[in-house]
Amino acid sequence: MGRMLATVEQYVARCGQPAPAEVEVLLARASDDITAALITAVYDPAAGDVAEVLVEAVCAQVEFWLAIGSDGVTTGEAWDAVSIGPVSLSGRSAPAASPVLVAGVELAPRAYRALHLAGLLPGEVSEAW
Repeated sequence: MGRMLATVEQYVARCGQPAPAEVEVLLARASDDITAALITAVYDPAAGDVAEVLVEAVCAQVEFWLAIGSDGVTTGEAWDAVSIGPVSLSGRSAPAASPVLVAGVELAPRAYRALHLAGLLPGEVSEAW
């Protein structure tokens, strides 16, 4: 896993709830996802406001996964109906808010919004740069 963009303490401060037992793994996976989504973006990673946006996006990503029952690897989606004999599957129930696809990475809606508003997504140019 790559560089952690948010700490457990930052997650707790932003989310206002105790951190689940697996939060460090989720923060690492979310950090990797945010980094991958920004792979072709141009920005100064050392800028203070950029670091804060990255923390916000990572925390939002973890919050989203926890809300939909995902572990950052699986989607947490479930089938609406299942039968066993003679097999019958129905549609999948989707989360209330759908992830946004950026550079092949599914971002939580709030993570996407934080990155978009800061002009950090690939193909966007921030006025600060």
